[in-house]
Amino acid sequence: MTKNPLINAFAATLYIVIIASVMTWGGRSAGPDHSILAPIAVVSLFTLSAAVMGYLFLYQPGMLFIEGKKKEAVDLFLKTVVIFAGVTILALTLLFSGLSSI
Repeated sequence: MTKNPLINAFAATLYIVIIASVMTWGGRSAGPDHSILAPIAVVSLFTLSAAVMGYLFLYQPGMLFIEGKKKEAVDLFLKTVVIFAGVTILALTLLFSGLSSI
């Protein structure tokens, strides 16, 4: 991704919003599925999500680490995690406050 932790954290948030939207709206229109495809899709989505999040959170810090910039790598990773934690806390606050009727 980038060396900007704000962009990395918000890219992760955008990915989650897109996946959650597709799951919510797609689930309403598709109805229940009792075939083998449902668990295959869930495990595939989990694997894809792990790869995307790994890329968003670890690629640039990993490259910095390989270049010998260990402190900068750790700082970028931690800043990205802290910003993402803030977004997560905001989402949970909205959910439990009753303001999440979106």
